[in-house]
Amino acid sequence: MHKLIQGLGVGIGASLGVCARLALTLWLGDSALPILGINIVGAFLMGWLRPNAFWGTGFLGGFTTFSAMMLNDASFYFFTASGCILAWLAGDRLAK
Repeated sequence: MHKLIQGLGVGIGASLGVCARLALTLWLGDSALPILGINIVGAFLMGWLRPNAFWGTGFLGGFTTFSAMMLNDASFYFFTASGCILAWLAGDRLAK
């Protein structure tokens, strides 16, 4: 029963994260740069806050969009991967 409740929490968190990403892309535009920024902010928050399943896997997992970003342009693959890794490391360092 605990796994079911945790799974529902992750699903609810993911749906809220997707809504937050949608709101930001409607406001900032859905071009590659705002999406890259959303991914980097999400990775930074994951490293800094070290969130539980609801906020991490759920909300931030829904908020970021790595798979869609990787398909847009090969050059953005590098910026997404390296930028998000560096952002996570910065957040992790800040958390210590």
